[in-house]
Amino acid sequence: MQSSHTGPALNTAAVTSAVLVLLGATLPAAVTVDTDSELSRFYRQRITWSACEGADMPRDLQCGKVTVPLDYARPGDGTLELAMARYRATGTSRGSVLLNFGGPGGAGVPQLATDGGKKFMHLTNHYDVVTFDPRGVGRSSPVSCGEGTEDAPAQQAPADATDPRTALEQTRETAERCARHSGPILPHIGTVDASRDLDVMRQALGDKKLNYLGFSYGTRLGAVYAAQFPEKVGRMALDGVDTLTEPLAEQGLSAARGQQIALEDFLNWCVKGASCPFGRDGRSARETVVRLVHSLDRNPLPTAGGPPFSGQDLVGAIGQALFSKQLWPTLEQGLSRLVKQSDPGDLMRFFAVGTALPYRGHPSGRLVRPGDVPADNLPAALVAINCADDPDRPSADRITRDIARLRDSYDKASPVFGRSRLSQVLLCYGRPKGTDFIRKQVKDVHTPKILLVGTRGDPATPYSWTVETARRLGSSAVVLDNRDEGHTGYAASRCVHGAVDSFLLDGSLPADGSSCGPGRSH
Repeated sequence: MQSSHTGPALNTAAVTSAVLVLLGATLPAAVTVDTDSELSRFYRQRITWSACEGADMPRDLQCGKVTVPLDYARPGDGTLELAMARYRATGTSRGSVLLNFGGPGGAGVPQLATDGGKKFMHLTNHYDVVTFDPRGVGRSSPVSCGEGTEDAPAQQAPADATDPRTALEQTRETAERCARHSGPILPHIGTVDASRDLDVMRQALGDKKLNYLGFSYGTRLGAVYAAQFPEKVGRMALDGVDTLTEPLAEQGLSAARGQQIALEDFLNWCVKGASCPFGRDGRSARETVVRLVHSLDRNPLPTAGGPPFSGQDLVGAIGQALFSKQLWPTLEQGLSRLVKQSDPGDLMRFFAVGTALPYRGHPSGRLVRPGDVPADNLPAALVAINCADDPDRPSADRITRDIARLRDSYDKASPVFGRSRLSQVLLCYGRPKGTDFIRKQVKDVHTPKILLVGTRGDPATPYSWTVETARRLGSSAVVLDNRDEGHTGYAASRCVHGAVDSFLLDGSLPADGSSCGPGRSH
């Protein structure tokens, strides 16, 4: 799962912000929309596009909005506006392709605006390239835990085997604070609702079928749409494939293994160069990193005007840098400065967050201004959506009983990342159960072929999840094996980029199980 993150896709793993999530009844396996029902007014709308607000927005990027029900079970009980943006097709338009960049909690509009959307310009040969801020995210009624929680991504939930009940109580208190600040959208923030929003967007864009490119968490959203609206699926590509079945504790364990593999790939690269601060032996380098983390946890380094830099801060910085192979030289430089000068300054930039914004209260379904999005929106939404999508709620007694055993398993999976990932065990404690729709009903979809891209060295969405999700989706799934490092392949691999674009533009699919080799950067 994100996160995340942020980059082209976000890490969806452990974050400490906790949110009280209430989710409605499970929906049937496929949703049939009656255009004469209360939902018809949402399906009759069309989007009005205009210049995007903000001096830093590209001139050729257009912005708009779509209105959706707050609660699909009761469409008359309130509405939400969702922020959207597009680059218009430059060639003969075949409609739109919708992008979701991951998270959960990632706002699509600012992501598409980054670098003028250069990564996606080839798609404008035949498509309007469109993205959106999902419900509860970015400008679309953003959830928040209030002022002072904006640095939550850099802090791990307390998963202390010696005092788990205190940690659980802290998690519950955080959840209550998030619930107070987020307002009525919180019970309706999960992926099942967001998938229904996708279908309203599809219709508002004038498309008979949904053409879609999803990254990381966006692959979960795409898979849920395929289960709910199989007859509306057009060309769908999913890159950095999320799990649909693993409980949060198992997701954390899988992600710890994935991060450890990515770290070892980085260290094997590092020791081949003259600048590596860990010598020339990969095994010795791995042991040195573990000792460095433990040493900094015992004796954090002072920083200029901020909290001390601990071992878990180092873990967070390394984890962020592993998202892209292009960041490896910068990570090497930061580690060298830390080891040789006891200066964590370069590493701190990997997880630095923006200046805290004053909290201005929850909006009433209307878009908020870009400058009014709470600084903690990403972690608050990440936790809220993940918990809304997960039906498991182990009791305090069970967590207390299991935490020591789980810590051993996590440490064995990764002596570097295990401790931080263990916080996922606590992530949804005290919240009502989320939906079981994803785990039980998103499978054996009857849709056109769906392209799934899995990257072997992905630190956030392990390749095993691509194989697992392809098996669940059934004969519709076509897997492209990206034998490279980093989170997702589209932005980093020329081979993956070309395969995805060829599929979306021309319907040309690679053979199931075919692969892209390493080192073919885009």
